[in-house]
Amino acid sequence: MNCLRILLGLMLALFAAVTFAQMVDINTATADQLEKGLKGIGPAKAAAIVKYRNENGPFAAVDDLVK
Repeated sequence: MNCLRILLGLMLALFAAVTFAQMVDINTATADQLEKGLKGIGPAKAAAIVKYRNENGPFAAVDDLVK
């Protein structure tokens, strides 16, 4: 019974995380939205992403993200 409660709790936590996660469009998001919406992106990296996008156009492929 205890294992069932733990399993249900974990399922609820996962559901909540997925439900409240927000999608971020890297081609239209502001630096603030990138910083808040993408884990591991701080203010400097978010500003660099926006600067790169403004100078080079939108990201067209996944491979563009490494630039």
